Amino acid sequence: MKPLAYRMRPQNLNEVVGQSHLIGPGKIIRRMVEAKLLSSMILYGPPGIGKTSIASAIAGSTKYAFRMLNAATDGKKQLQQVATEGRMSGTVILLLDEIHRLDKTKQDYLLPMLESGEIILIGATTENPYISISPAIRSRCQIFELRPLEFDEISAAIDRALANKENGLGKYQVQLTPAAKKLLIENGNGDLRSTLNGLELATRSTKQELLTAKKNITKGFTIDQQEMANSIQMRNQNFDADGDGHYDLISAFQKSIRGSDTDAALHYLARLVEAGDLISICRRLSVIAYEDIGLANPTTVQHAVIAIQTAQSIGLPEARIPLANAVIELSLSPKSNSAISAIDAALADIRTQDYGSIPNNLKDTHYQGAENLGHGKNYIYPHSFPGDWVPQQYLPDKLLGKQYFMPKGNSKIEKGLQKQYKILHDMQKNGLQNS
Repeated sequence: MKPLAYRMRPQNLNEVVGQSHLIGPGKIIRRMVEAKLLSSMILYGPPGIGKTSIASAIAGSTKYAFRMLNAATDGKKQLQQVATEGRMSGTVILLLDEIHRLDKTKQDYLLPMLESGEIILIGATTENPYISISPAIRSRCQIFELRPLEFDEISAAIDRALANKENGLGKYQVQLTPAAKKLLIENGNGDLRSTLNGLELATRSTKQELLTAKKNITKGFTIDQQEMANSIQMRNQNFDADGDGHYDLISAFQKSIRGSDTDAALHYLARLVEAGDLISICRRLSVIAYEDIGLANPTTVQHAVIAIQTAQSIGLPEARIPLANAVIELSLSPKSNSAISAIDAALADIRTQDYGSIPNNLKDTHYQGAENLGHGKNYIYPHSFPGDWVPQQYLPDKLLGKQYFMPKGNSKIEKGLQKQYKILHDMQKNGLQNS
């Protein structure tokens, strides 16, 4: 028997769960179907939220032949078979799963058929197509991002599966307690395929247990929270270390700390810890410490570095403890991006303008003949003067007077640095003007 998620696959757009921004009344995919003006498209988003369902529903709504291939495992021979069918019947809808894995040979074979309309391609991918799919394919497809399913949408899909006697679980007359239903939905983590298949396992295994216990179940039965917990896997984290979701998660992690939202930062840390991605956590925390806190609180930066080293030393799961310490302290610390802004401003000048040569007084003098070139001439040794400082030119002539460091003064420490920077900058400026 095919899995419940497969049996409950939509036959028309009205049966698709969620994605109302694409298939709702007056929305673009529904308009394409109703006007019979289908074009190739790429659907992307996390697993189990409706990519295959939409493709199946489009085919069912248009009565075109519907074929499914996988870009990673199916070869040119399978594409040829679909192409032949497209030429004979006029049009075939091809759902190409994992389209980001399409190699150049299969791509080159497929492109002319997209141009002629023999194949209407619906590519499905969990990867960001603007990053992972070749421009040649992208230019011939409309790109639609699917949204994560809401709790109520998944709940409605469960109810439909429980009621459907032909393809669903209606013949079992099973009911879920509210707690069991909530547990099933939450542990599916938005993946409807996983949720429905978990529901089927819970239903059939619970019935089997009741039969084994010789209980009368002719009038149906109820699955409670404990039965559900025994029938489903641990929460699916939808984590792919090489995928788009990984970068979204890392981005949300850093932005939450930067925005001083401790609870959000801990939430994203927990997701990374649950996925076991200690390397990404430590690398990103190191960046955050210096990029977003930086000179506003060097002590907190130092604490974060120690916490990261400790986490790397002890490993997960214990590493979550020093990491949590670091995340909380970084989130609550004063923030400053003055250091990264300063170096990026300096880099911008290096990359975009003629910055001139190093002043002769600063050039290397350790080799024979340097003096004849004027290198090191008139260099003044600061340690020979009171306070170990003396005004002299350090920047190239073309950048003289340029300021890159713009301290914000967001903490007592940075205010001190700001004050010291201004004193030295003004002394340098006045000293050079008077020399």
